[in-house]
Amino acid sequence: MSTYQSFKSLSRAMYLGFQRDRTALFFTVLFPLMFLVIFGGVFSDQMTSKVDVLKVGQVPVLDQAVAQGGGELGKVMKVAEASDRAGALRQVEKGDVDGAVEQRGDRLIVHYSAADQVKAGTVRGLMDSVVQSANQAATGSPSAYSLSAQRVEDDSLKAIQFFTPGLLGWALASAAVFGASQTLVTWRTKGILRRLRLSPAPIPTVFAARIAVSVAVALVQFALFVLVAQLPMFGLQLEGAWWMAVPLLIAGVLAFLSIGMLIGAWAKSQETANAVTQLIVLPMAFLGGSFFPLEETPGWMQTVSYIFPLRYLNEGMLNVMSRGLGPASVLTEIGILVGVAVIGSLLALRMFRWDAA
Repeated sequence: MSTYQSFKSLSRAMYLGFQRDRTALFFTVLFPLMFLVIFGGVFSDQMTSKVDVLKVGQVPVLDQAVAQGGGELGKVMKVAEASDRAGALRQVEKGDVDGAVEQRGDRLIVHYSAADQVKAGTVRGLMDSVVQSANQAATGSPSAYSLSAQRVEDDSLKAIQFFTPGLLGWALASAAVFGASQTLVTWRTKGILRRLRLSPAPIPTVFAARIAVSVAVALVQFALFVLVAQLPMFGLQLEGAWWMAVPLLIAGVLAFLSIGMLIGAWAKSQETANAVTQLIVLPMAFLGGSFFPLEETPGWMQTVSYIFPLRYLNEGMLNVMSRGLGPASVLTEIGILVGVAVIGSLLALRMFRWDAA
């Protein structure tokens, strides 16, 4: 039997096994998709922390509000000078700051990103208060100043733009880690690895088939998420370099497969593998920004999130699918995920055991 035929047969067998496992099918595809529907339909505003605002040029109305507001305004807003307007808008678009403010005559203009609806609403509310205070202070004219709010992205950006990349990243990570760890432990405990070792199929072909099936399932997940999120009731809009989510997705699957292989190589039973996988995947989902913006979390939590590869997958997909950034914006994330895949695979190889004993 040729290497190609072995690869084809193993891939088909793995895919059919996955298809027949109703539990795995539910938790891999339908369960994460259910979260997308829930988060997309029920999202509402919530309390938020201090917002960061960039001041573009001279903004006397804001300067006066900060001077008169004392420490009260400083508790909810941090104002910094912007070096240039284009750079300030780019920082807002990337999510590095929550808003940019400029003044043209008697009109105050606030630029915000709809990728984070909570912070966007907070920035607009604060600027509205600033304008109202300035109007009250102005003598003889109750409407001396006006406020204009402008999105840095396309007007079609909605909350679904944030939830789709985050929940998709969580779904991909869960499927890859669980699939790899459970498969490896099951094959070892049932003696399948020993039989594969003695079969004509080369061992690299066996693992290549496992990777091919995982990538194929991930691409199906991606297509399903995008199709559901683009329904009229949600209104996801894909623009710019959204297609860069595909290579990013593949790099993410490889990284999470390596983590699953590492768990499967170490665990001696399915129960142990399942428990360790849960301990890794669930915290990674919360700290990786799948369920809420990391900007809403304490500083220490944001720092810890950098050790989880899911953060880079979520951030990269958010950049190209929602923020409209170019292909270069995800190169760093792809490199990190590939690095995780290489390191995880090397560690898994060192710990790999053919037999359960």
